[in-house]
Amino acid sequence: MGQAGSPTRYGRIRPPDEAWLAKAPREPILEPELPIIDTHHHLWERPDHRYLLHELLADLGTGHHVVATVFLECHAMYRAGGPIEMRPVGETEFVAGIAAMSESGQYGSTRVAAGIVGFADLTLGDRVEPVLEALIRAGGGRFRGVRHSAAWDASEVIGNSAVARGPHLLKQAEFRAGLARLTALGLSLDAWVFHPQLADAIDLARAFPAANIIVGHVGGPLGYGPYAGKRDEVFAAWRAGITELARCPNVVMKLGGMMMRLAAYDYGTRPAPPSSSELADYWRPYIEPCIEQFGAARCMFESNFPVEKMGIGYAALWNAFKRIAARASADEKLALFSGTARRAYRLA
Repeated sequence: MGQAGSPTRYGRIRPPDEAWLAKAPREPILEPELPIIDTHHHLWERPDHRYLLHELLADLGTGHHVVATVFLECHAMYRAGGPIEMRPVGETEFVAGIAAMSESGQYGSTRVAAGIVGFADLTLGDRVEPVLEALIRAGGGRFRGVRHSAAWDASEVIGNSAVARGPHLLKQAEFRAGLARLTALGLSLDAWVFHPQLADAIDLARAFPAANIIVGHVGGPLGYGPYAGKRDEVFAAWRAGITELARCPNVVMKLGGMMMRLAAYDYGTRPAPPSSSELADYWRPYIEPCIEQFGAARCMFESNFPVEKMGIGYAALWNAFKRIAARASADEKLALFSGTARRAYRLA
């Protein structure tokens, strides 16, 4: 699990190196009373890496005032048998159990997985409805929507979403029929695309104005593989895309989640993690335009943990977000760090 000195293989998840993370100087927590809803984290037990309730709680306990979290699907604890389309229901059952543990009050005040975003294959079209109904039942009142990731690139270096079969998933008639069923049930779509696919997300949002669409990871700017050394070109294409996307009032943007894909720095070769100030400088050019275009009422921060933990600790990550939002008003900060999340994910 050694990290320093090993060049980053972007687009691939590896276990965080706790010894390397510990080399970061301890930072005072900025605005420690500001309530935060972490809108995007995972829970899993993989052969090389466990991140379950106790590991999450260790990160939540590093100083920020995280009042609730939203779990995002990550192919964890699928059912071992039964119809293939129903197997993802096991993940929601698993997370609902962890959420119930959290709500017992024995694990602190943070409401872990107050919202659950699972997976259903929307390309089933109309046939996805019983799957969605099963997910709602399994969530115990916490199920909020589906992430069916469309992130795909022709380069094998990039590392595509496992469920993105080609570049234009969001344009497929079957997918759109599934989205219609999702929307009719009052559920949201978490859409993950890479920046060259933003036009598809825009087209989808316009075609389904009643859909609640949440775009993750700042719209997916890429900075490695065929996009390495093309920062200005990528930035121009990305910014044009998010500017147009912001004109769709049914779209909310998540701020964060760029560790693996933007490749702003090579965390694999650094002797220690960046400070929150350094990370803020890397990510500010992408996060600030999103806030400018969408407004604070349609933006919300995400940790994307434990994925981002490959490159920075939880306390420093949220300090970086607070640095980026430092000039926002008190009302805008409340929206960015918790208010937008409460509305978008319908949290009490």
